[in-house]
Amino acid sequence: MTLDDQSTDGVLRSVGEAEAYVASVCFKHGPPTLAGVEIEWMLHRPGRPADPVDLDAVRAALGRHRPASLDPASHAAPLPAGGTVTVEPGGQIEISSAPADSLEALLRALGADAAHLHGLLAEHGLRPHDRAADPVRPARRLLDLPRYAAMECVFDGVGPHGRSGMCSTAAVQVSLDAGPAAGIAERWAVLHELGPVLLAAFANSPVQHGRRTGWKSSRQACWLSLDPARTAPPPTATPGTDPAAAWARRVVTTPLLCVRGTGTWSVPAGVTFADWVSGRARGGVLDRPPTLADLDYHVSTLFPPVRPHGYLEVRYIDGQAGDDWALPTAVLLALTSSGPVVDRVRELCEPVRDEWVAAARHGLDHPDLAAAAAGLFPLAWDVLAAADHPLTTGPGPLLARLREVTERHVLQGRCPADDIDPAEQGAGPTADPFPPGLHLGSALPGAPAAREVTGREPGRSAVDTADQAAQEDVA
Repeated sequence: MTLDDQSTDGVLRSVGEAEAYVASVCFKHGPPTLAGVEIEWMLHRPGRPADPVDLDAVRAALGRHRPASLDPASHAAPLPAGGTVTVEPGGQIEISSAPADSLEALLRALGADAAHLHGLLAEHGLRPHDRAADPVRPARRLLDLPRYAAMECVFDGVGPHGRSGMCSTAAVQVSLDAGPAAGIAERWAVLHELGPVLLAAFANSPVQHGRRTGWKSSRQACWLSLDPARTAPPPTATPGTDPAAAWARRVVTTPLLCVRGTGTWSVPAGVTFADWVSGRARGGVLDRPPTLADLDYHVSTLFPPVRPHGYLEVRYIDGQAGDDWALPTAVLLALTSSGPVVDRVRELCEPVRDEWVAAARHGLDHPDLAAAAAGLFPLAWDVLAAADHPLTTGPGPLLARLREVTERHVLQGRCPADDIDPAEQGAGPTADPFPPGLHLGSALPGAPAAREVTGREPGRSAVDTADQAAQEDVA
C-alpha cells in the first residue's frame, strides 16, 4: 500500500494503511546533512539534595521560555541560540537544539543555550546533576498531565523501574538524518550495533535513590526492564530486511499506552493499535476509528534505543557531566560518516552488538566491550580531525577533550560511572537485585538471549577474564 491508497480525511481504516503511513513518515530519505541534540538534566538545590524539584522555582527561572506543560498560556520562546525547553515528568529539564548543518555550529549553539539556561536556573538556586540518575531522591512524578499519569500506571504494572526511568533519569539524545534509501538499512543497523559499546563507554549512573545499584548505567537498566515491545532494541536484522516495514509492524502491534481524550487517557491493558484500527477493540474512546494524529501520538509512546521520527533519534547515551554531551554527539556523527568507516565500525562491534545488558551492568569492565571501544574512539578522533565534512569537523577543544577521555578513560577500561561524584557519598550497596528481572532476553520475536560476561576482577587483565568466560562456555 502507498500513501496514494490512504484516505484523505485522516481516519485510518485498516492495519495495512496504518503500517504504510508509519513506514513513510518515520524514515525520510535523503543525504545526511543535519544533526540535532536533546540534553536532559536532573535538577537539585546544592546543600539540600533530598528536596524535590520546586516547579514554581523552575517556572520563575524559565520565564518566557517555560513550556506549555508548566504554563499552558506560555508562548515557549526559544532560547537565544534557537533551542527549546521542555520539562520531563520528574522535573528534569531538557533543551532540544535546532537542527544544524555543521558540528561546530551545533556545539556552539547548544553550548550557548545550555549556559544561558543554567544561568537562569542558578538565579533561583537550582543546578543540574552531573549524573544520569538521581543519586538521592525517590522516583516521584511532578507533572500532573494525562499522558504521564497513563504512562506511570502502565509502567507501575510492570515493576518499580519504569517510574524511575521516567522521573529520575536523564539522557543525551542525538538525532541524525536517516540517509539515502539505498543505505538506510545499514545506517539503522550500525546505530544499533554501536549501542552497547557507546552505552558502556558513556555509562554515568551507578547510584540511584540513595543506593549503589550494581549497574554502571542504572538509567538504561531501568528502560531495559520495561515492556519489551515498547523499549527493547529490535532483534538483529537479517540481510535484506526493510527497517521501515519492520518498525511499522512493531508500532501497530505494540499495546496502546494511552489514547488522548477527555478525563482519563487510560485504555484496557494489552490493546494494540492494530486491535483498535481493525475494530477488534471497543469501549469508550476506542469506539471511534483512530486517526493519523492518534497514530503519530502512539509512535511517541515507544522508547527503543533508536527511534525513527523521519530522522533517527539515538536514545541510549546516559546524560553527561558539564559539556561532555558533545562527545557522544561527535562520536556518533564520526562513526556513521562514510561507507569505509561504517564497515570498520561494524567489524569492531560484531562481537558485542547484542550485549545491551552487559553494557549497562559492567560498562567498560566488560573486556569485549572495552576492546571494541578501544578501536572505535581513536577511529572517531581520526575522522573528526580530518575535517572532511562540516558534520564531522571537530573544533580544537572538542578534539582535545576527546583525546583526553580516550586516553584516560576508554583505553583504561573506564567510563564516567567509575569516577567519584561527591553527591553519591554515603550511598550504600543495593540490598536486592536491581532490577529484579530484565525482559531483554525474550524482548521481541527473534531477539537473541542476553549473554553476560562478568567484569574484570581487580588486578586481572581483560585477556584473563575473556579466557575464563570461554572456559565457562565450554563447561
